[in-house]
Amino acid sequence: MDHRSSGFWSRLDRRLRVNEYEPGRHSNHDLDPVPVEERTWTGLDYTTYWISDNFSPQGWRKVASLVTAGMSWRTALLNVAISDIVVAAVVTANGYAGAKYRVPFAVQARVSFGYYMSWLPILLRCVVGIFWYGIAAYTGGECVRSMLYAIWPSFRNLKNQLPKSANIDTQMMISYFIYWLSILPLHYVPISRIKWMFWVKSITLPIAGFGILGWTIKNAGAGNNSLWNEGNAVHGSAFSWLFMQGLYSNIGGWATLGLNSPDFTRYARRPRDSLWMLIALPASATLIAFFGVVSAAGSITLYGKVLWDPLLFIDKWTSAGGRAAAFFCALVFYFAQATNNISANSISAANDLNCLFPRYINIRRGQYIVSILGTWALTPWNVLTSALSFLSFMSGTAVWLAPLCGILISDFYLVHRRKYNVWEMYENKGIYRYNKFGTNWVAVAAFTIGWVPILPGLLPNVNSNIVVSKGVENLYYCGYFYGFFSAAGSYWLLSTVFPARQTILEQAVYCDGVVRDDIESRADDDESGEKNFGRDF
Repeated sequence: MDHRSSGFWSRLDRRLRVNEYEPGRHSNHDLDPVPVEERTWTGLDYTTYWISDNFSPQGWRKVASLVTAGMSWRTALLNVAISDIVVAAVVTANGYAGAKYRVPFAVQARVSFGYYMSWLPILLRCVVGIFWYGIAAYTGGECVRSMLYAIWPSFRNLKNQLPKSANIDTQMMISYFIYWLSILPLHYVPISRIKWMFWVKSITLPIAGFGILGWTIKNAGAGNNSLWNEGNAVHGSAFSWLFMQGLYSNIGGWATLGLNSPDFTRYARRPRDSLWMLIALPASATLIAFFGVVSAAGSITLYGKVLWDPLLFIDKWTSAGGRAAAFFCALVFYFAQATNNISANSISAANDLNCLFPRYINIRRGQYIVSILGTWALTPWNVLTSALSFLSFMSGTAVWLAPLCGILISDFYLVHRRKYNVWEMYENKGIYRYNKFGTNWVAVAAFTIGWVPILPGLLPNVNSNIVVSKGVENLYYCGYFYGFFSAAGSYWLLSTVFPARQTILEQAVYCDGVVRDDIESRADDDESGEKNFGRDF
């Protein structure tokens, strides 16, 4: 019986194991440095990526919360622009490491945190990615609902068969399920080949955006109404801290992308192609936010209330021609939401699962796991309707993500001066193990310095019964800047005082060949290994 049982588990293990798994290095094809033939992304591809990523319902309503809080639309737009410039700088700076060494964030983190301690930032980002996947999936369901409204107006009157306690009605559940089912095939496409989706989006989304903009100006005019003419409702120091709060909110919402960027830049044709993001990200994000301002101002004239959500805006188009236009816009936003969710959440979380379980999970399998967990285990409709404190907590994860970004960038540019040994990143007893615990205690100390002082400011957002001083609250609003720079600075300082000399290289070691004389070139090994890497599910 034991023999039969052993045989069963062995067969099951072989069945579930990823074809290209390498036991000696605890890695597989998706985790390895990207081979030459898969480096297909050009500067234009990264430009279309960010155009398509920003032209989404979330990008459209980016200004809304700031205006509601008391800013004028001009000040709010300036706040968004500054936030996006900061985000672009972080994303590009960290992404360059991925473009240079062809490794994902999960492998990059081993250099600064140590082989085993890197699991901490990997797990943190994985959980955050799964969470936001589910929230974004709900918005995707809203896009499908708008399409169904346009095709079948009677769908608006569909009777709800679900109890109130479900926190979701029948219309939305049907739309949500259709969205989830329809995007599953997209998870099957390899990362090196998904760039066509961003090209399609970068063409169709501006058409829809300018179409809504033109229709609004034609029917509502661009003249006087309350939104255009309103100034800032707050002044003095209150305004200054509101502005900082807006920066923290907008930058924090992109905090995961600061970590994620190597997952895509590793596919760059040349490292400098990734630098196009520095311009494409803030320019496209600010433009789409302005579109949201124009449509919201027009909605006051047209419908008597402010509609920041473009889906609610197009749902008002009920004539035959209006429904056709609404369907096109909703379809474009649906496609935008689907691909955004893949690029920003599922691929990143899948990379993390791939790093943690390379024997059984590659990026493709990981994406399906993320999809099931984020869409159905999380039940985002419950989070959005009845767990505001939890949503506030997840929105405040920048408290931890900002220090992580600071440490990674400080390590790459200041401590190791862009000189890594890419193959040592895959050795659990290599130079980036640091000690028997596989932990770089300097990174742990810097990470702690980066998040502990600002954590108390997060607590009132989670529990309104908790009261903190105004100073603590204001420090929290500066949280991303404090977390990033304090962690980056302390990491550099501690690494200078307590250097890990075995990790400091005179020359870098790349995956295409080795430039250090004392290490054998592995270029031939790469080529032979790549031939054996399968792409099977």
